Amino acid sequence: MGNLAVTYWNQGRWDEAEKLQVQVMEARKEKLGSHHPDTLTSMANLAGTYWNQGRWDEAEKLQVQAVEVSKEKLGSHHPNTLKSMANLAVTYQSQGRLDEADVLFAQAVMLMEETMGSQHPTTIHFRKLRLSLLEALKG
Repeated sequence: MGNLAVTYWNQGRWDEAEKLQVQVMEARKEKLGSHHPDTLTSMANLAGTYWNQGRWDEAEKLQVQAVEVSKEKLGSHHPNTLKSMANLAVTYQSQGRLDEADVLFAQAVMLMEETMGSQHPTTIHFRKLRLSLLEALKG
């Protein structure tokens, strides 16, 4: 089911992806618990779908949960936690909450550089996003 949801997501079929992602997330919560890494991944995937649909508030709620649980269960320096933080920063930016986005981006990118290295693809990706945000803040 999760793989089919990814296929729909890659095709831009957001409504179909959302339906399956909700089912996957709920099944994982029931079977694995709400704090399991696979459940957190399901939450992040659904948040990404909401993001692509322009449903920022719904995406934010899931992303905030994912960040909080990831920090608690995986630690504040875990790559999944850092990616969740950076994705939440992107959502803040999309909501026009640029100052909040910058603070979160700065923290996430700094920790990514410490944890994964400055040349890791994830670090590079989110550093570029932060730099574009900084340009928007200047302009």
